[in-house]
Amino acid sequence: MLETCVNQGVGLQGIGLHAAPRVIAMASHGSQEGELPLLWSLCSTLVDFGYPVAVLDATTTESADNPGLAQLLDHGGWHGEDHDSLRSCSVIPAALGLQRLCTQNPAQGALLNPLGGLLQNFGVIVIYACADVLTLLLPGSDIEPLLTVSPLKTSPVSAYRALKQMLLNAKLRPTMASIVSEPFLNASMTESPPIKNLQECAMTFLGYRLDSLAVHTPQPGERRSDDMSRLALRLLENAMPLHRNPNVGSH
Repeated sequence: MLETCVNQGVGLQGIGLHAAPRVIAMASHGSQEGELPLLWSLCSTLVDFGYPVAVLDATTTESADNPGLAQLLDHGGWHGEDHDSLRSCSVIPAALGLQRLCTQNPAQGALLNPLGGLLQNFGVIVIYACADVLTLLLPGSDIEPLLTVSPLKTSPVSAYRALKQMLLNAKLRPTMASIVSEPFLNASMTESPPIKNLQECAMTFLGYRLDSLAVHTPQPGERRSDDMSRLALRLLENAMPLHRNPNVGSH
């Protein structure tokens, strides 16, 4: 099983640079101490698969000193040195830009279309945002936003709120990842695993059977874990493809 996963990942390397951008999402629900290490590991795994990655970070607001998605929307894409300095993984402030996309009213599922031209040099676009934003951007889509649960005591509660909001308001069915990480395990363990409590609440109050993947977050210097590869592949299976627009960013 693990060998199949690795082979799939190797196969993706050949097409990652040539495919149109694909969108996946990760829900931020107030537990960034647990979310961010997993997000960076996910991005690293996607880069290893051959995909240049852009993270649209809705937890960070654009400004003149820290430009991001809002400026890209204003100016039509990357220009000059900005284009040349694109890295395999770029984090782009996006709070204002994603809010602007949410206020548009095109045909269902077309809210993200501008990103296909603006970020056409990337293979995967990761939207990292709270449930409020994701329910407005992705209603009824096939994207399964990544929702994490860490052993932090507050994580199951905030994850449940995000799950309820996405499920009831936008019919989004998240991919749930239970984080297994030594610093968390040593610092905070409860009598009942956090993910088990969340699953019980989801079934009792939402009538929703919540499956989860256990994901080990590698420590600095460790190789990518097989479960991280499986998670990345699952998210890619449900990613939303975007059309490239050769006219965007060319002027």
